[in-house]
Amino acid sequence: MAFASRIRSSLPLVTKILKSDSVSAAANGSIAHRSVLCPTFINSEPSRNFSTAQGKKEVKVKVPLVLFGGSGNYASALYIAAVKANTLEKVESEIFAIVEAMKKSPTFSQFTKDLSVPADTRVKAINEITAEAKFSEITKNFLVVLAQNGRLRNLETISKRFAELTMAHKGEVKAIVTSVIPLPAEEEKELKDTLQELIGQGKKVILEQKIDPSILGGLVIEFDKKVFDMSIKTRARQMERYLREPVNFDNL
Repeated sequence: MAFASRIRSSLPLVTKILKSDSVSAAANGSIAHRSVLCPTFINSEPSRNFSTAQGKKEVKVKVPLVLFGGSGNYASALYIAAVKANTLEKVESEIFAIVEAMKKSPTFSQFTKDLSVPADTRVKAINEITAEAKFSEITKNFLVVLAQNGRLRNLETISKRFAELTMAHKGEVKAIVTSVIPLPAEEEKELKDTLQELIGQGKKVILEQKIDPSILGGLVIEFDKKVFDMSIKTRARQMERYLREPVNFDNL
């Protein structure tokens, strides 16, 4: 993926910034210094529009899902900004790319989680990385806000909430199927078709498989906020509870 390769190529900049003499200067940096790094978002709130466009008529955007909590608020704000700028797919790809970079680079991951790193240093690193990766203004500014507010460590959680919004926007419904071994292609298609019939027209089922030998057999399906547990493990527990219940001979 082009985004991922550009991010990987820019990761050494994080180490360079952390080791450079500018770190100590950034730690004691002024508001004026921060405004040079990111003039748009000084004292900004997570609910602000992350777009830099000015003078345009305000477009009202309704989020397809109501998300709660800090991560939900950030994800909703990013969704609104991306939709207004008509760059939802691009922003989605960029956010997922940088999350993958965090997973693959221990140095970068530690950098995002280390709150002892001064905010100005985090902002400078993010500006360098997003410039090298040629990220959109929406994504760059959003990551800068996270860096300023010490929320980069929550980026993976925010990205998952953001994915919920983009899927709802596209009319997609995720179904997570857990099994002991991967489902054969025919069974996967049959299950997907069955779930598609359940949700009806206008929406699309996205099937995600998970492998968990501990369920012993059968399937566990998480779909449309419901859980269908048909695993051998659960059936065995139910049978065990049934066998332990005292027998009422009056009903025999």
